[in-house]
Amino acid sequence: MADMKWYVLRTAGTKEKKAAGYLEKEIERSGLQDLVGQVLVPVKKEIVTKNGKRKVVEKLLFPGYVLIQAELSGELEYIIRNLIPNMSGFLTENRRVSVEGGKSTIEKIPIPLRDEEVQRILGNQDENVDNPAETEVNYEIGESVKITDGPFSGFSGTVDAIEEDRSKLKVVVVIFGRKTLLELSFSQVTKE
Repeated sequence: MADMKWYVLRTAGTKEKKAAGYLEKEIERSGLQDLVGQVLVPVKKEIVTKNGKRKVVEKLLFPGYVLIQAELSGELEYIIRNLIPNMSGFLTENRRVSVEGGKSTIEKIPIPLRDEEVQRILGNQDENVDNPAETEVNYEIGESVKITDGPFSGFSGTVDAIEEDRSKLKVVVVIFGRKTLLELSFSQVTKE
């Protein structure tokens, strides 16, 4: 395990999770589990509010890439380069040209990530485990919104303040000719 290093693999766009799944199955099928620490698709969770409904979505930190912690062998490299659908090999490689018997061959040598890069990426990933979701705000101050839930359902108002950490909006609504400030959650309003 001490010789395991992290490598970045290129995948087809939007196929990161499928490629990682295929890779894990092929590693298991080939009996190479002791050469691989983990296969990782780094994601972060966000809460998105659309049409008044809150939803947790996973967003890729590095679209088009999968990380693998492994002690590379010729067989594992061959599997990664040739047998995994939607995967096109390593992100960084050095090329070594060797000449034997008048024939030149090009050998591609994968370059592992530096320890600082790995710590930054894994630190990001661990942070997302502790902080399960982050709210993506798609409201702006001064924007017109319609209240869809609660005692003021059906009223329209204007966003006065946004409190992202609490997932709340302060909305100014005209009730009986007077401006009233209401505190509503993101899920209680929609854009007009």
